[in-house]
Amino acid sequence: MRNIPYFWMMKNKKHTWFWVLFLPIQWFAVQILSNIPAFIEEYYSTGLFPITVKFQRILLGWIPFSIGDVLYVIAVYLIIKSIVNAIRKRKIGILRITATISIVYFVFQLSWGLNYLREPIHKTFNISELNYTTEELNVFTLKLVETINKTQFEITQNDSLKVSVPYTRKEIYTKVNVGYNKLSQLYPELIYKNESIKHSLLSYPLSYMGFSGYINPFTGEAQVNSLNPLVTYPSTSCHEVAHQLGFAAENEANFIGFLTAINNDDIYFQYSGYYMALRYALNELYIRDKEKYKFALKELNKGVLINMKETQEYWQQFQNPLEPYFKSIFNQYLKANKLTEGIKNYNLMLGLLINYEKNKQINLFIYD
Repeated sequence: MRNIPYFWMMKNKKHTWFWVLFLPIQWFAVQILSNIPAFIEEYYSTGLFPITVKFQRILLGWIPFSIGDVLYVIAVYLIIKSIVNAIRKRKIGILRITATISIVYFVFQLSWGLNYLREPIHKTFNISELNYTTEELNVFTLKLVETINKTQFEITQNDSLKVSVPYTRKEIYTKVNVGYNKLSQLYPELIYKNESIKHSLLSYPLSYMGFSGYINPFTGEAQVNSLNPLVTYPSTSCHEVAHQLGFAAENEANFIGFLTAINNDDIYFQYSGYYMALRYALNELYIRDKEKYKFALKELNKGVLINMKETQEYWQQFQNPLEPYFKSIFNQYLKANKLTEGIKNYNLMLGLLINYEKNKQINLFIYD
């Protein structure tokens, strides 16, 4: 009997060393795979991943709260507990920490992370160009202005009234798949079944960190910050579902989120989609040509401007000294996953949209 504890200790130690040594092997494997996106696209993103993520959604989607958030809270608790114990014992278990990182890294890559290495969406969606001139941006922005003005007026029948989305947040979740199912007729990779979109239990921390939502790579749940202004809620939900379907890059999730929102039969989804794109377009136009930005802003209906003001005020109330650090960490996370633009990757949606619109695969402006 004395040998049993020793046997298990040795077995666990062997497991620990296995994962420690496996970590650099994993890292090198990911570096190699990053150079063969076609392989990832065929065998992982459109091969293994759709099967595993469907299983995750079937397993956890029916649960009314976020399992992923619960796991994160438990993980933070265990990390803090381990730190306290290490301080008390004045001993740091480097091997166990490294082994744990190795296991988490393996599960992350296998369950979702390898999607960062897939073929860029401009190839799969036949978008030949990503660059655009300031004039092209200006023309696109003014089209967005015209379309959102008409959409706002159609909803309110008064150009000075803000748009108020009449649905609850959970009702918005049930409408997301309408746009996805419609677009899936042209792009089968956008078929969305076994929905799993949930309020994040960590919505207050997310707001203070400056995030509207996130995909949990370990549980396959699309998490939406439940404190977000309702006017942005449909497009944000569409964005997170794009991540859930394996489109890891932020610009690609924005691009698909926009397409699915404006192709939804619901006019509030359409408004939210144009609202999201317009905010990115105005920000970029402000950087490139402030006079053109001022002109576009003057052309907006007062009701749209009220929506923008309310969104800005919402985020301002959560501004804090730590937010830039959270953004910096996320920026490094994106770069570590081969998104070289980091957090600026969100804005690259405009290159996709402007050049996609040139091809006229789908009319982006519903009043054209």
